[in-house]
Amino acid sequence: MQISRLGLPAPRQRRAFALTPLADIMFQLLIFFMLSSSLTPYSVLPLHSSGPVADRQPGPAQSAAAEQAPQASVPGGTALWNLEAGKLRVQGQDFPLEALPGLAHSLRDDNPEAAVVVIVKPSARVQDLTTVLEQLRTSGIASVQLSAGAG
Repeated sequence: MQISRLGLPAPRQRRAFALTPLADIMFQLLIFFMLSSSLTPYSVLPLHSSGPVADRQPGPAQSAAAEQAPQASVPGGTALWNLEAGKLRVQGQDFPLEALPGLAHSLRDDNPEAAVVVIVKPSARVQDLTTVLEQLRTSGIASVQLSAGAG
């Protein structure tokens, strides 16, 4: 008796999914991001909040007062500085950012406990704000608050 074989194709062997290349890529990405994040120096700028704001919309009396004396200093040694694109407006006078060290030192010399409210206009760049905050910190002015300015 002769046994005949059927001509069925041999089952294909399934290849196992190799996780080694995937792990290699993950480690390469991890090293890349660790190195790239350490190459960019960032300064930590501590900001202190003055508390919650009850109403952000100025009323008619507040708008009229703001139009009459927008640059006046607040009592208690607080200076109001308007930050625009590449310049500061202090008490109605425009100063380039290069004059910032002199302004900060004279403010601190006049009042060691001086505080500054920086009103940031929409035209101001982030780099301008960073420059102002770092210069105030290096000048020894500890109390700095930020406010969003209109147009």
